[in-house]
Amino acid sequence: MPDLSDVYPWLHGAITLICLIAAPPARAENWPQWRGPRGDSTSQEERLPLNWNEQRGIAWKVELPGWGDSTPAIWQDALFVTTQDDHKLLLLRLRRDNGQTLWSREVGTAETPRGSPGQGSPDRGSQKFHHSHNNASPSPVTDGKVVVVHFGNGLLAAFDFNGQQLWRRNLQDDYGPYSIWWGHANSPVLYGDLVISACMQDSLSGVSDQPAASYLVAHDKRTGKPKWKSARMTRADAEECDSYTTPLFVQTAQGPQLVVMGANQLDSYDPNTGKQLWYLPGIVGGRTITGPTAGLGMIFATQGMRKDLLAVKLGGVGELTRRDVAWKEKEATPDTCCPVLWRDLLFTVSDNGVAKCYDAHTGHQKWKKRLPGDYKASPIAAEGRIYFLNMQGVATVVAASERFSKLSENILDDETTASPAVSGGRIYVRGKKFLYALGKK
Repeated sequence: MPDLSDVYPWLHGAITLICLIAAPPARAENWPQWRGPRGDSTSQEERLPLNWNEQRGIAWKVELPGWGDSTPAIWQDALFVTTQDDHKLLLLRLRRDNGQTLWSREVGTAETPRGSPGQGSPDRGSQKFHHSHNNASPSPVTDGKVVVVHFGNGLLAAFDFNGQQLWRRNLQDDYGPYSIWWGHANSPVLYGDLVISACMQDSLSGVSDQPAASYLVAHDKRTGKPKWKSARMTRADAEECDSYTTPLFVQTAQGPQLVVMGANQLDSYDPNTGKQLWYLPGIVGGRTITGPTAGLGMIFATQGMRKDLLAVKLGGVGELTRRDVAWKEKEATPDTCCPVLWRDLLFTVSDNGVAKCYDAHTGHQKWKKRLPGDYKASPIAAEGRIYFLNMQGVATVVAASERFSKLSENILDDETTASPAVSGGRIYVRGKKFLYALGKK
């Protein structure tokens, strides 16, 4: 019997059109916080862009006032981004589809003191900001009704989607001045009706009679009323106390846990009460920038200052030991960029561009490759791809496979430190000057 499409040529086009209409739409996800809906830099979206530059592959591009390193938070058509314009700390709501600014709110003002506190500095008790960032480094977080912002001067505030401020407070006013050496950058997270913030900073041991406290604190997201506060004083000292990481939620057989990395310790808390559930001390490395990633019954975390990458088994209680470490890796580990897990493979990139792929179960290295440029943004994983974005606007896309395969290399004319976001079939890249929506118009 002949192929009917040969007899009726129009039939092939009709069948194709019917199949396209009947095909399920690509999965759409919000990106409500730094590192996405699960806090692990992964997206379940499809049909994301693979190729772009300043002349093609950009749906829209808008210039932002001032600058910052925070990642946008996206909920349906609402895109929220924070920035610092001179001394003004701003929250903007943009339309996700075309980048139009719907409103801008001045949340507060702040200075950005520069310099190095140093081990013997007389003003070690006051934070100084590294030149690479400012007060607009913490990323906003939203649940679709409320958007919460935190700035490096301690300002914590909540707004509704119309731009009405619901409440505001300052953690420095409430709990004491920040003593973190290089400028506060921890992003808040939401859990039910709670906003949870982390402060991990120099204890000033040996310098001040009054120690500077590190802590976790939860506020009611609707009113700003404090709900619980937990001290997080570890065995670290001086700069080793500092951590710029964001807490990570993990679902376990024992219930939800809030995992925190920094100050030479990895630990877990009950997000409802702030009670510590377990801790792994002695992860000595120095100040910690890169945050943890969870999956396959493990937490993947890097010791500060480019020390060991650890895979720590979940399920323990109380004080853990090195027996709870499934595997570790010493060579070319990330200092800033978080690991990302795709199925059974773990991907990392060091600040100087050494990308690696591991068997996440065993730590066996599958491949190692030098990528161009320097890196601060955490890689994202989607559609079986890993997107590595360097500081010079170059994004290298590779297959999320145990053999290295480069799929594309793309460049934007901007400095890119912030981690990307994914929503609505597009990738959003925040540069020092512009916010880009990469994908179809």
